[in-house]
Amino acid sequence: RFDRLRYVEIKHGRICMLGVVGYLVNKAGIFLPGDIDLSGTKFSDIGSGFAAVSNIPSAGLAQLVLFVGALELGFMKDIEGTGNEFVG
Repeated sequence: RFDRLRYVEIKHGRICMLGVVGYLVNKAGIFLPGDIDLSGTKFSDIGSGFAAVSNIPSAGLAQLVLFVGALELGFMKDIEGTGNEFVG
C-alpha cells in the first residue's frame, strides 16, 4: 500500500512540475504558434493563468479533459512485476 502511495505521489508531483513550467513559459510571453480554434483565435490571445480557462472554447476544454482521461485510463498504467518504482 505504501509503495502505491509513493508511486502516485511521484506521478502527481511530476504533473504539477510540468504545470508550473507551462505557466512560467506563458507568463514569459512564449505561446504556441497558430490558432486554437477554427474561428482564428490565436494561442497568444488566450493569456495565461486561471483566467485563461474562461477564454478557451468549451469544445477545447472538452478535448483537454478527454485527452487527459484517455492518458490516465489507457496509457499511464502500472507495469506489473516491476515494482512500479519511479516510472518515467
